[in-house]
Amino acid sequence: MTTSVFPSAGFAAIALAAALMLAGCGAHDAPAANPEPPAPIVQGNQIRFVPDHPQLKLLAVVPATAAKSVSVDLPGRLVWNEERTQRVFAPFAGRVTDIKADVGQSVKAGDLLAQLASPDFGIAQADTAKAQADASFSRKNLERQRELFQAGIIARKDLEQAEADSARSQAEASRAGARTTMYGGGMGVNQRFGIRSGINGVVVERNLNPGQELRPDQSGPGTQALFVVTDPTSLWVQIDAKENDIGSLQKGANFTVQVPAYPGESFTGRVTAASDFIDPTTRTIKIRGVIANADRRLKGEMLVTALVDEALTGTVVPARAVTLDGNNQTVYVQTQPGVFEPRRVKIGHTGTREVVIASGLAVGEQVVADNALLLARQFAVAREDARPATPAGGTAPAAASTAAPAASGTTKP
Repeated sequence: MTTSVFPSAGFAAIALAAALMLAGCGAHDAPAANPEPPAPIVQGNQIRFVPDHPQLKLLAVVPATAAKSVSVDLPGRLVWNEERTQRVFAPFAGRVTDIKADVGQSVKAGDLLAQLASPDFGIAQADTAKAQADASFSRKNLERQRELFQAGIIARKDLEQAEADSARSQAEASRAGARTTMYGGGMGVNQRFGIRSGINGVVVERNLNPGQELRPDQSGPGTQALFVVTDPTSLWVQIDAKENDIGSLQKGANFTVQVPAYPGESFTGRVTAASDFIDPTTRTIKIRGVIANADRRLKGEMLVTALVDEALTGTVVPARAVTLDGNNQTVYVQTQPGVFEPRRVKIGHTGTREVVIASGLAVGEQVVADNALLLARQFAVAREDARPATPAGGTAPAAASTAAPAASGTTKP
């Protein structure tokens, strides 16, 4: 019996056709890949994006506004008002025998702060006592000489000599007495010298101990005072200002002080003086102001922030809109939808959130505020891509000429 193979071949052909149809359907049903958006085009000094380019969603644009005034934050610290402060030193050598005042104590002018046993002051007291005795003797001698002159016993020149001696002794007694009286020594000789306050105020420093030896050469500028007495209801504010802030900190200008110890509160001060010297290292100038402290909440040596309102000219943009191109500061301006150009600008004032453009930008121009650095990078890449390709020294033509003989040498079957 003979078996035919044609039916099996037919089934194989049908299966092959079905597989090809399924493959074709699968290829037809696969989604096409999304085409990449075209790269931006550089035209002159502008970069242009096609409408609805994905990168446009990242470039937030804001208008440049007119600069009116800005609050400048300047570092400062509170110090004692030197016009209401006394630093007390000992004018005589001696040993501390008693301390009458301590830190935080309120005192009045003339109050005793400490007591010294001072031989030097005892010498001054003794000089005063001797001068007083000489003055008394010369005065009595003058009275006797006048009686003798009136009786015709002595000559006029003797009377005049007695008058001169009396005047000299009285002058010396007055000088010595004024010195001891100024230091509170009185007329006795006890070598007890009292260190006293010269003003009404509060003792804010005490730098001596019982039994301590003191010398006059330990006093003066650069040395530590024995006591510091001040009126804490008025404080000085020392501000470190930048050069471009000097115009807003003239004498009489007001400013606001904020202290970390009292968040949310402000204190008002007034400029009283400004230095004529700019620190060559920090490029800052010392500004001095005064601030009322009636409730004594503010303390000396507190670190503060002084807020100064400055009148400005120019335009204001977000600080993040400014990029640095080498040594140049640049913003990106949108001239048309999807069209941007870099603009070199000059910065007038720099703040933490905003900057003032002194020149190079007009009010109302649209500036890229967010992702300006990405745009700067894209601009550089687009410019690089737009440059004409440099020939590779004839490499490609040489490859073509090499391939030609190989093709011509091929033998057709």
